[in-house]
Amino acid sequence: MSRHAPRGLRIILIAFATVLVAAGCNSGGGGSNAPAPGVSAVTGEGGAGAQSVTDYLKYTSGKGGKADQSLPPVSIGWINQQGGQVEIGRFATNGAELAVKYINEELGGVGGHPVQLKTCFIASAEEEGTTCGQRLAADRDVSVIGMGGVAIGTQSFYSTIGGGKPVITGVAVTPIDSVQPNAVVLFGDATHILGPFGTYAKDVLKAKTAALVYPNEPGIIEGAKAIQKGLDAAGVQVKAIGYSSGQTDLIGPLTSAGAVTADMVIPYSSASGCVNLAKGLKQLGITDAKKIVSAPLCLNGVVRAGLGDFPIWTFAIASSLFGDSTDPGMPAYTKVTQTYGTPDTAPDPWNIVSFAQMMTIVKFLNEVGYDNITPQAVLAKAKAFTGPLALGAPSLQCGKYSDAPAVCNDQTQFFNYAGQNKFTKVAGWLRPPTS
Repeated sequence: MSRHAPRGLRIILIAFATVLVAAGCNSGGGGSNAPAPGVSAVTGEGGAGAQSVTDYLKYTSGKGGKADQSLPPVSIGWINQQGGQVEIGRFATNGAELAVKYINEELGGVGGHPVQLKTCFIASAEEEGTTCGQRLAADRDVSVIGMGGVAIGTQSFYSTIGGGKPVITGVAVTPIDSVQPNAVVLFGDATHILGPFGTYAKDVLKAKTAALVYPNEPGIIEGAKAIQKGLDAAGVQVKAIGYSSGQTDLIGPLTSAGAVTADMVIPYSSASGCVNLAKGLKQLGITDAKKIVSAPLCLNGVVRAGLGDFPIWTFAIASSLFGDSTDPGMPAYTKVTQTYGTPDTAPDPWNIVSFAQMMTIVKFLNEVGYDNITPQAVLAKAKAFTGPLALGAPSLQCGKYSDAPAVCNDQTQFFNYAGQNKFTKVAGWLRPPTS
């Protein structure tokens, strides 16, 4: 768990947070954040810009102060994939717990009532989704369920709860969530927020060819297909190579994908594979940060500990980025993590997304009102949500896609990482290719 992170890593990330807060107060930037050669930095505020959420009390419609522990709690279900060999969103639960702690300490819970999480975890088996579905469906105190990074057991989970309770997801790992009538995916699903890789390749990199390398793991396979689809739609010739989960020497897969000569290289993996992909790229002499583009899953404390820093790549992210000093919404989040969280999990994108996700669920509950909380009322409130979304994109449109009615966002922004906590935005919010 995060509390066992190496002391050196904790110190580095504390410094990272301190730099961010200072930069957030003085967003003038600096020459040290120069973009990679051949990529023009995007100017202006990062994150959601003027739409950024900076006042969490106002955002959640909270009462302020501590929740009254003598009042009956408001229970929120929580399901995440963790404890097994493959963890897509290892720190998603940390972010949800961080939000609940903060809400109960400073935002007055829900109508003064304390919030509590009722958790259920899937480690590695599809039937565990059934178990979680049965447990949360039967709990009369749970009127809404939050979902983290779940790639295994999703289908059985939804089948078991039978649409009886709303499921509010941050980022959906598979397309299963996107078609559920009782689901709302706030930050978007893999299909729609990884599709912009094609737009970035065509419009920013002017790439003609791309190499995509990924482990054959549930959740990662679906994401890789989404990236490939986006590149195909943009007219970029892509060679995609999957490798066995657990394989450590990745020279072969990278070479087979044509990474050495491709205009764009996409190492796509959960945090567990990022270190080996980074080492493989370095061994092949592929070090041009502007052509190596990845999802934010590698912006993880475990990866940083293994490499000594985050990979020097370009990263796509459908939420705010912890290292974006121009994002008006980031200082408020950073302050909460410094007070109630742990510095080693704060930069993790799953921590950011699930924190905002839980804050938004509590927003819905407060707006419905404690005495009126029902699964139907919460779902209606979530379906009608148009933003702004805390730590999210500047606009939201739930139901935009008829074939993925639960999806609320299809936008992704891109940042170049230059090392030593220096990120530069190289593309603002992009959507998937239109052709």
